[in-house]
Amino acid sequence: MTSGEGPEPHDVRSSLGRNLTHGMLDALGRAIVTGVYTDKRFPTEADLASQHGVSRSVTREAVKMLTAKGLLSARPRQGTIVQPAESWNLFDADVLGWLLERKFSLGLLRHFSELRIAIEPAAAELAARNAGAGGLIAIRAGYARMVAAEAGEDDSLDADIAFHVAILRAAGNPFFAQFEDVVTTALRSSIRFTNRFKGRSADLAAHGAVLRAIEARDGLAAQHAMQQIIADVLALILAREHDDT
Repeated sequence: MTSGEGPEPHDVRSSLGRNLTHGMLDALGRAIVTGVYTDKRFPTEADLASQHGVSRSVTREAVKMLTAKGLLSARPRQGTIVQPAESWNLFDADVLGWLLERKFSLGLLRHFSELRIAIEPAAAELAARNAGAGGLIAIRAGYARMVAAEAGEDDSLDADIAFHVAILRAAGNPFFAQFEDVVTTALRSSIRFTNRFKGRSADLAAHGAVLRAIEARDGLAAQHAMQQIIADVLALILAREHDDT
């Protein structure tokens, strides 16, 4: 390849990994969600195949998968069109992962937190009532990891996620467990915000209050303690949004 030229097709193709269809899915999905195609016409299947050095069948399958996720739509005489964010399946694990790669947005973080405060306090209340021995062990293990993280012996974000996910699972309701990807993504996004503006991540004492309430089978206390954790973050977000206006 000479200077000034774009990458050869086989070079682009190798960047997609061994599974070309999922590589195309990831590359195109990330580009759409991060705004690469904002105010631009989405390429045709032939153009995409040429750009990425893959067959049109690979491109076609990736486009079908993105359409199923709400990112694209095909319209007669208009071709394939990027859909507005309101149409995306925001509970899809891939879409959530791509959202993390967008430019940081207080608005998105507020939306995550508003959803969390509607879901997680109720999950904590259910966990206090329904958690079995395994569920309690997992919640305690998540909290123990948070304690270890405070001493620099574990990753603070992974530990925080483990605690919250354990509560969703311990609620005993499969619909709550389906929010695991959303809560994980929200925490990965909010940790950067709280570290930047608050100088720390999770409040260990507040999380300990949730654990103790669940262990005591006190649903109302568990609900209130979890609500307070998320409300504190939401209040900080709203304050920053107000300052930025």
